[in-house]
Amino acid sequence: MREHADAAAALAVSGLSVELRTPDGPVRVVRDVGFAVRSGQTLALLGESGCGKTMTAQAVAGLLDPVAEAVEGQVLLGGRDVLRLSRRERRGLAGPELAMVFQDALTALNPVYTVGSQLAEPFRIHERASRRAAGERAVELMERVGIPEPRLRAKAYPHQFSGGMRQRLLIAMAIALRPAVLLADEPTTALDVTVQAQIMELLAQLRRETRMALVLITHDLAVVAEQADQVAVMYAGSIVESGPVTEVFAAPRHPYTRGLLDSVPAGHPRGTTLPSIEGGPPRPADVPAGCAFRARCPLARERCATQAPPLSAAGTGRASACHYWKELADA
Repeated sequence: MREHADAAAALAVSGLSVELRTPDGPVRVVRDVGFAVRSGQTLALLGESGCGKTMTAQAVAGLLDPVAEAVEGQVLLGGRDVLRLSRRERRGLAGPELAMVFQDALTALNPVYTVGSQLAEPFRIHERASRRAAGERAVELMERVGIPEPRLRAKAYPHQFSGGMRQRLLIAMAIALRPAVLLADEPTTALDVTVQAQIMELLAQLRRETRMALVLITHDLAVVAEQADQVAVMYAGSIVESGPVTEVFAAPRHPYTRGLLDSVPAGHPRGTTLPSIEGGPPRPADVPAGCAFRARCPLARERCATQAPPLSAAGTGRASACHYWKELADA
């Protein structure tokens, strides 16, 4: 099912396909992806590592060059198709319309500039603020995201901050110009549980205050359950299930989603072996014909080997890419 653009959405993606440039030729790593998120909402892109979540976000943000390109689809942001804009026009959107929080804060921040100068840069570029005024705005941002002694710490370098503080700095940089849409790519990776909770609460608070739309890229089911309004589950470069997070988690309509939820320790007696999804996802260059999940699927039948199930309606506000989703719904 090709998602149609939602005119009321802050971000609407439809039919997005991405190809990776390799020495052996192009490899399609994202296939016909579509979703929409409205102002003030959180949409979670959920799936195993390598399923295409980050590549999808980078296509939306226009960050694929030179390793990949969006070959099909539409990405509507503020009524404009980002994929049809020039590089200069896309740069104009970065900050005030669309921003991204990367998963590795240490590599995302420039190690040779102070964090204050990096936070001040968006104000100097987009608002033509003076060096002094931009510096004051940077200090205000650091204070807003919970950096202690912000005026003093603005003179420090990224390596002088902890992992959690660096992640806060990335978030501060991303929200500097109050973007309409924020893409957060694994924002709590490699952080301890307490810091993870603080970062996610900070993102939720900022979303409530600014009404920005948040696209949360993660493989953490607990984070999705607590933070998201809608969820889109990805497998082998495609969305295999989508819908309101409470409904999807309560009654999944794709075997892959069911397998992910069954692997969560909650609800299983202590000392028992947790269920798992046998095998692993296919390499992007070797996605089989028919259903990409069939080799790992307990419901797989002969039809699955030849007919790729389209993402189609599976109830009100729900969609599933499984020929036999009704069996899961009935169960």
